[in-house]
Amino acid sequence: MLAEDSTLLREGLVRLLAEEGHEVLAAVGDGTALLRAVEADPPDLVVVDIRMPPTHTDEGLRAALEIRERWPLVGVLVLSQHVERNYAVRLLSANAERVGYLLKDRVAQVDEFLDSLERIHAGGASIDAEVVRQLVIRTTHVDPLAGLTPRERAALQELAQGRTNAAIAQQLHISLSSVEKHLNSVFEKLDLARDTGYSRRVLAVLRYLES
Repeated sequence: MLAEDSTLLREGLVRLLAEEGHEVLAAVGDGTALLRAVEADPPDLVVVDIRMPPTHTDEGLRAALEIRERWPLVGVLVLSQHVERNYAVRLLSANAERVGYLLKDRVAQVDEFLDSLERIHAGGASIDAEVVRQLVIRTTHVDPLAGLTPRERAALQELAQGRTNAAIAQQLHISLSSVEKHLNSVFEKLDLARDTGYSRRVLAVLRYLES
């Protein structure tokens, strides 16, 4: 299902997804209509703009958060015109599974956009690289990640984009065992115990985004 108030972009996404073999159950222009559609027939995944009528502030984000709370098996991909740190943290604060945050410009990179949809549908996450980069740049206070080596920080940055260990290895041109070693070191340095009942990967990403 799609929620986007720009008719041109909405219809373009409908056509793109249909051409790629996806079934679009509903395409609406505001968050309220999206919630009604999801309640009537929950889809596998929703794509929603953050800013929609009537106030064009955070209607889409609030709809996305409600969907994640009421229908946790529905994947949610949020689109934003700009990097909005607080929105990214709010979206991921409860659970970094079946969720994505992409800049609208990324939709034009069709393969990357479709890959994000598949990753979210499979239970993973997809966070725009530019979002991650700007979150790092904005970190000006005491950095809880300061103890990480450059390689460990790079591995964590790739993890924050939703990549698997194999994809991280390919991206950084290192072995899979090296990725596992770096991430285990990250978990230890961030004091993420194994027996908390939560995924250490998810907790590490949240610590990264909040830093």
